[in-house]
Amino acid sequence: MPRILDLFCGAGGAAMGYKRAGFDVVGVDINAQPDYPFKFHQGDATALVQDRFEGCFHFRNLSWPCLGIFDALHISAPCQGYTALTTGTNAGRTAQPRLVAAMREWADGTGLPYVIENVQGSDVRRDLTLCGEMFGLDVIRHRYFEVAGFEAEAPSHVAHRGRVKGWRHGEYFDGPYFAVYGEGGGKGSVAEWQDAMGIHWTDNRHSIAEAIPPAYTEFIGRQLLERVAVTSNV
Repeated sequence: MPRILDLFCGAGGAAMGYKRAGFDVVGVDINAQPDYPFKFHQGDATALVQDRFEGCFHFRNLSWPCLGIFDALHISAPCQGYTALTTGTNAGRTAQPRLVAAMREWADGTGLPYVIENVQGSDVRRDLTLCGEMFGLDVIRHRYFEVAGFEAEAPSHVAHRGRVKGWRHGEYFDGPYFAVYGEGGGKGSVAEWQDAMGIHWTDNRHSIAEAIPPAYTEFIGRQLLERVAVTSNV
């Protein structure tokens, strides 16, 4: 089974999609992720180096064992440095890391096909724009994906069915979507968030809010798998 290294993995929203697409997944995150559903290594993804002779990955200057040989990379660099919620102030601009460009340069050096995912306002290249409505989910959650080393196509961006439910400026709106972030505003229960995102292996509200729906990476992963299969047969 082909293997993908899931960097800045969080609780595993992207990972579950790649697993469903047919990959063996290994996650890396600087924070402990007790709900991550696959093999996990806690460490700083920006300190990974690839052994050119063995092909495996190590954390720089640490006595970690080889993490293994991989066929592809997924990179969900932290988005807080790019979002309007944190960049509206000078403190927000300077306090949060912006790692997309650095991780792109690093990923290019590995020679592996890769995917970088981030939000509007980031400097990720918008090769794919995915939305929950494309997959029949009860969340909009636009995310942008940069792909390298393979070609990927997105489904048509269909019209949204209505509003995101919740309170806006003192007025409550009903609609088919949940706002999966924050705590207030009538944004829905944990169970409603789980159903809307397709994430049922964790009930941690913060983890769900930070994740992407597995449907996104399952869709990309099936296209990536075609490239990996072709390369392995060359």
